[in-house]
Amino acid sequence: MTQRVTCALLIALSYAGALARAEEHFEVVIEHNVPAKMRDGVVLRADIYRPKADGKFPVLLTRTPYDRRGEADLGLLAAAHGYVVVAQDVRGRYTSEGDWYPFKNESQDGYDTVEWAAALPYSSGKVGMYGGSYVGATQMLTAIAAPPHLAGILPVVTASNYHENWTYQGGAFEQWFDQSWTTGLAENTLDRRMGRDSYATRWDMGLPLADYPLLDLGTPAGLADYYVDWLAHPNYDDFWKKWSIEEHYSQIQVPALHVAAWYDLFQDGSLRNYMGIKGHGGSEAARNGQRLLVIVGGHAGDGPVIGEVDFGKESAFREDILILRWYDYLLKGIDNGMGSEKPVKLFVMGKNQGREEADWPLARAQSTRYYLHSQGKANTLSGTGTLVTNAPAAEAADKFTYDPADPVPTHGGPLCCDGKHEPPGAFDQRPVENRDDVLVYTTPVFTKDTEVTGNITLEIYASTSAVDTDFTGKVVDVGPDGYARNITEGILRGRYRDCHEKAELMNPGQVYKLALNLWSTSNVFLAGHKLRLEVSSSNFPRFDRNLNTGEDQAHSVRIVKATNTIYHDAKHPSALIVPVVP
Repeated sequence: MTQRVTCALLIALSYAGALARAEEHFEVVIEHNVPAKMRDGVVLRADIYRPKADGKFPVLLTRTPYDRRGEADLGLLAAAHGYVVVAQDVRGRYTSEGDWYPFKNESQDGYDTVEWAAALPYSSGKVGMYGGSYVGATQMLTAIAAPPHLAGILPVVTASNYHENWTYQGGAFEQWFDQSWTTGLAENTLDRRMGRDSYATRWDMGLPLADYPLLDLGTPAGLADYYVDWLAHPNYDDFWKKWSIEEHYSQIQVPALHVAAWYDLFQDGSLRNYMGIKGHGGSEAARNGQRLLVIVGGHAGDGPVIGEVDFGKESAFREDILILRWYDYLLKGIDNGMGSEKPVKLFVMGKNQGREEADWPLARAQSTRYYLHSQGKANTLSGTGTLVTNAPAAEAADKFTYDPADPVPTHGGPLCCDGKHEPPGAFDQRPVENRDDVLVYTTPVFTKDTEVTGNITLEIYASTSAVDTDFTGKVVDVGPDGYARNITEGILRGRYRDCHEKAELMNPGQVYKLALNLWSTSNVFLAGHKLRLEVSSSNFPRFDRNLNTGEDQAHSVRIVKATNTIYHDAKHPSALIVPVVP
């Protein structure tokens, strides 16, 4: 049987042609700066794109902190195709009133906006939402509020828990994303402040004239107070739980098409949202109406080149076509083939092909342990580390020194939002693997294609000379020429080894059994390739450096080195656990 996703790609391409012809069906009317008053009196503003025609049409709503004007292309396309498109600036952003604070107001503002949009004179009363990243968060947070006229959502590469897979991961602070995203968002907040507070009459009596300040930049207070709050809540506490999607799956009552992506920093959250609503949604329509599409790239890029690897023509993704195809099916009841397709579509790396599946995770995947082995010297690419399916007997442990002043550098992977200085995606990891503080374990050459699809766990027995330290893991596909392509990765902060809700320092020298979530993948290790595991204690600046002191990470400046040990013997069978598809 041919790959059904290839057929789906052809359907999408033909759909794109049909949409191009459909633009002739309706002229488009655009209304700018349309006000919508929220329940507390704050006015949010939107642009509305609608068909220039009598009648009522379903509404596609997007609520964004990134400037609603960026939705013009989709607005024009969808309105010509018979939709009303509402693109709204969220509270405190661009033209909307109020103060910007991520997540805080999105449930109530989303509810109010959906009901306002459903009541527009040209609305059919059915509202679907779309968009990615934080715009996916506005959908998820609206969905848990369950506005009566919300009929469906299409969240693209977004999170399920704004502590664990937005701000922190495995207890470590996602420093590169948290800081680069916050800086980018603060620019508009500063613009709004200067527009309000900077005018010449404030300083016209000042002397000398040479001291005229030009602009009143003010203090950092108010520009991104949420960043300070994020640092003040490293534990998964009530600050996070009140808007964690994972805590509220039972309140979601609508179908959803989730888009996740390999190399995306919200990959784990996107997969969790699909599984969570499917298993615990608040209605039969929600539980039975979940769909999942896993592409390659996401925040790491649109492809086909992600990082320095070309994933081929089947990796192409058109979000605008997907939005219209989904809502033609869901809101207009058009028989466009979606009803007969399986609910899960995956892009399988290695083979670089698409495939349909009945569900995620794959029921036929077999959990397989690749045990860590060495002669006590797995350090660097030239070490003795191996990965095999035979359990260890008596073996010397591997040790390395983790120095926070010289951390292992991030080299690609799931990054956002400054690709110029830290490019995301797939890169050759050999420069990292040549460091003495990186343990490298590699399988023998695969004699046949071997597919790994699903969640990967690294289970290690480890000790440290410090009271706290991190452990990292990275899965790599090694080609016959030695090129070592990163696949997926993870981290665990020692103090959160048992629970993210409460920190507990480690006892120096004590051996702990640790489980690192390395997230998920779908990758075929082709015949002639090898599977490799890297183990270390830092991945900087993607994650903040654990200073190894156990002190408050947000304010500590004291650094100590840590000697970290990985055990792999009969009592301590450290292993990489991967789902192998027969």
